[in-house]
Amino acid sequence: MAGHFEPLPGGGAAVALDEVEIAILRSLAVQLLELIGPGRAPAEDEDPLAALFAEGPSEPPADPALARLFPEAYASEESDELRAKSAEFRRFTENDLRARKRDDALAVVHGLDALSPRGDGGAVLKLAADDSRHWLGALNDLRLTIATRLDITDEDESGELYRLPDDDPRKPMVMAYLWLGVLQETLIDTLMS
Repeated sequence: MAGHFEPLPGGGAAVALDEVEIAILRSLAVQLLELIGPGRAPAEDEDPLAALFAEGPSEPPADPALARLFPEAYASEESDELRAKSAEFRRFTENDLRARKRDDALAVVHGLDALSPRGDGGAVLKLAADDSRHWLGALNDLRLTIATRLDITDEDESGELYRLPDDDPRKPMVMAYLWLGVLQETLIDTLMS
């Protein structure tokens, strides 16, 4: 089980993590929460039903990582009609999408915070099926964010990422990106079994 998720009887998944892996995952999830930003809390005197239908932003985010997490609904061609459709779609969907991404990242933080360490400082994380889906969403969002920061647009065909020298400042993020990919793939496998 070390380093990858395995299915649990009755659904869910488990993975053994050492204390460094726990710290890295938690740090990345907290950074993702900071990137996504806080949710909009309804004012004390605001109608709760009106808060549910509050409109979100209509412009795409300026940060490339956020733009990848919250992409345009329609092709980003130079068409006023498509830009207007994308703005309208974003205005009515982005708040809910941000809330879901926050919930996913919070599930990672809470799951890691609830771990009982073993004698070596590591722990076995056991996820119920619902928690697995939150983790899968957060792992995907983390990989998309890191890929954007590393300028990865497709799978690295040339293998350049695997051959970075140890003194390359991108190396730690590349290693995190690849490790998160293994976690994501094995979690998908457990959910499909």
